Amino acid sequence: MPAQWPRALIRAALREAGYDAVGTQSLGTSLRIRADEAQRGPVRVVIVDQPALAAAEADTQLAALLARHRGPATLLVAQAIVAPSKRTWTRVIRRPVSVADIAQAVQSLLPLAAAQRHSID
Repeated sequence: MPAQWPRALIRAALREAGYDAVGTQSLGTSLRIRADEAQRGPVRVVIVDQPALAAAEADTQLAALLARHRGPATLLVAQAIVAPSKRTWTRVIRRPVSVADIAQAVQSLLPLAAAQRHSID
């Protein structure tokens, strides 16, 4: 399966549930997401796959991303064993996980009003 497919599936599931979701390949590319994007609300949840934290500059990039978006909730999709981290995560879910598990975790962190629970595509 191409590397972008899991991100695309998660993004699609979140958009179907009413969340305006975007995805990036890495923490570095996530820094391209503007905090003041026209026609969008603020970033309120950041999902990080644990392998993204292996990059040498990951801590700095994650800190910059969270600061830029004013400290949104953080969801770590972790390997079965989570290595000690300098960061406190709002929520950690461990593999194996499904797209539905990740979408449900976001919904529990950021519930939508009933009127907002509809596809935005």
